[in-house]
Amino acid sequence: MIAPRLAEFLDRHHALYTHKTHRLTYTNKDLAQADHTPPWEVAKTVVFVADGVFAMAVLPASAHIELDILKKTLGISDLRLANEKELAALFPDCELGAMPPFGNLYGDIPVYVDRALSYEDEIAFNAGTHRDVIHMKFRDFQHFVHPAILGFAFPDQRVHVVAFGL
Repeated sequence: MIAPRLAEFLDRHHALYTHKTHRLTYTNKDLAQADHTPPWEVAKTVVFVADGVFAMAVLPASAHIELDILKKTLGISDLRLANEKELAALFPDCELGAMPPFGNLYGDIPVYVDRALSYEDEIAFNAGTHRDVIHMKFRDFQHFVHPAILGFAFPDQRVHVVAFGL
């Protein structure tokens, strides 16, 4: 089931998207495998606190976030990952760790997208559960969320090796 806030928003805005379900997964790399989607098209959401303000970093599942680079790019002095208690309070209609990258639906949380993800025609992301995924055009996601596009992630070479069976 899609998170109620997300479902209502997408339907109200007549968004073009595809909803799929897959086996239970807890990582975005596993989601990519279960959904038969390349990991560089799967958007993982990392919630962090920057100088006391919550924000989202959205990057490909095939990459890892560089918090020091993000901190420097944003020009902030303090950055930490949000804890489970904070995530549960921020995303009450989502399973822990399955929040969609729509900060505008959850208290106007700023969203920062890694540049690599912006090159993809279509992206996939958790829809509020560890079984539901949404596929939509990146340009549509960008239209609805208005994220800042920055460079703060680096490819995880191991993902590409596994994806191509090398």
